[in-house]
Amino acid sequence: MKEIYQDKVQGYKSAAASFVPELGRLSFTRLAAFLITGILIMLFAASGWIVPVAITAIAGTVWFAVTLRSYNRITAEKKRAGFFIQINEAELRRMDNDLSGFPTGSEWLQRDHDYAADLDVFGHHSLFQLLNRTTTESGARLLAHWLSAPAALHETITDRQVAVRELAAKVDWRQEFQVSGMQFESTKSDYELLLKWVEEPVQFLSSRKKLLTTSVLLGIVSTVALAYFLYYLLFHLRELSGIHLLPLVLMLVVNSVYLRKFSQASEHIILSTQRNIGILGAYQSLIETVEKQSFGAKKLRDLHAVLKHAGSSAASEISALKRILEMFQQKGTRNTIGKNAFYGMMNNLWLLDVHLILKTEDWKSRNRDHIRPWISAVSEMEALASIAGFAYSNPGYTFPEISTEQYLIDFRTVGHPLLKQKKRVSNNFTMQGRGATTMITGSNMAGKSTFLRTVGINLVLAFTGAPCCASHARVSPLRVFTSMRTQDNLEESVSSFYAELQRIEQLLRLVGEGEPIFFLLDEMFKGTNSQDRFRGGVSLIRQLGELNAFGMISTHDLDLAKLTKDLTIENFSFNSVISDGQISFDYRLTPGICTDFNASELMKRSGIRILSDISAT
Repeated sequence: MKEIYQDKVQGYKSAAASFVPELGRLSFTRLAAFLITGILIMLFAASGWIVPVAITAIAGTVWFAVTLRSYNRITAEKKRAGFFIQINEAELRRMDNDLSGFPTGSEWLQRDHDYAADLDVFGHHSLFQLLNRTTTESGARLLAHWLSAPAALHETITDRQVAVRELAAKVDWRQEFQVSGMQFESTKSDYELLLKWVEEPVQFLSSRKKLLTTSVLLGIVSTVALAYFLYYLLFHLRELSGIHLLPLVLMLVVNSVYLRKFSQASEHIILSTQRNIGILGAYQSLIETVEKQSFGAKKLRDLHAVLKHAGSSAASEISALKRILEMFQQKGTRNTIGKNAFYGMMNNLWLLDVHLILKTEDWKSRNRDHIRPWISAVSEMEALASIAGFAYSNPGYTFPEISTEQYLIDFRTVGHPLLKQKKRVSNNFTMQGRGATTMITGSNMAGKSTFLRTVGINLVLAFTGAPCCASHARVSPLRVFTSMRTQDNLEESVSSFYAELQRIEQLLRLVGEGEPIFFLLDEMFKGTNSQDRFRGGVSLIRQLGELNAFGMISTHDLDLAKLTKDLTIENFSFNSVISDGQISFDYRLTPGICTDFNASELMKRSGIRILSDISAT
């Protein structure tokens, strides 16, 4: 797989390098066009040859424009090649589990979320970084939502799996789709403000005929007044007087007063859309890429149908709005520095504001009910393409079978996807039946917590529609809930122990409500003394058993593990070996309670002189 991405990187680097000489040639040609045209115009003008001056000016302008257009086209191709290089280099980094520099998704991390903080769903070196290949804020937001609230319905998950499988095979199309949005990726936007503006009611469309008639008549009269003034300015300068300018001044005053009626509306349009021109370009480009592709999976065909329905094209509609708004941005607002003065003159003569406002309102009336479905479809396509990229880069992963049985987890050679493949140790693990609980004991650093996270994060992948880091997976839809990294909160004066109690209270409430829950508890009540910790642990385990809870518990406490033998709890362990003062771990899940502990040896290695007989002190 790495070879495929490496070949693509080299291919696009060669393509980008091939554009450099051509750009240099076009730069020279552009400069030559400017200089030659300028010199010829000066020579012809000095000889009084007006016609050659005009012909040279026109020919030189065309020459320069054609060269500039070619230069911009090749520059865009070189930039696209750079985007493809970025994409494939990013895939190589993900395959090496080097996730530094990728967006962390931390803005979507909720402190009291069921599992996101404990399972590294967001943040540095997170699942979001591993999966995310979106280019729009809405696409990233939807992917984050899928990871935070995995699908609970069998059909939803399997539909995503079918779509992801199809997209995984379309490597070139997926990368083309990603590049379509990357050219606008750095654009600051507020697409929710854009949606809010589109969904607002129109103000002037009901009076469209009247407003168009008035603005066209005023524009015609203004044009006549301007022509009248220019005629005397160019051909009868000696006769020019204030009377020839007066009609134009009067029309500019009348137009200015008339435009005040629309000033608030035009200001509102500009303020609501000025940060979203770029994102409209991104959606247009992404939609065009989708519209050109055919799909077999029902989910993908449904998304394609949303974007191209009854002969209409979402891309062309968004392109039309983008052109209108780009023209409107030339006007600027009252606080805009460096307004386009040319627009101001044109507006005062021909009332451009009126025409543009009516065009935007006409667009809104046609597409108000479509814009959210369009953005939603693009976002879902981006989320599915992200998961497909993850699936393609990990051919050894498997799509889980989503079972109709309740309370089922069955993994073969399951590993943690955020660990490097060379360091990853995989294990088999099965749990089945409501009320089943697994207790994991083990020495320090042996892998207990990592294994709990391994099971949890693979369930998140499964319910998102992604493949699991396992050779076989069969699971039933479950709500994952964890209590592993409870931390204090100084702002709210909450200790880590009380924070853990709040999590346990939330777990008991969820289990009591009857929803299928899979819980992961790591080292229960570690914030209190050993006696209370033991008593609380035994009590909680028995209470969870009475509630028929389904989940996993890790602990260092051998007494706690032994006491639960009479309960419906299956014990597994991770063990270490100490030989000649060296500790080694195999990270293999072993049936039964842990048989060795290494804390004293680890403390010795940290410089602590361990007493052989505490009573002697």
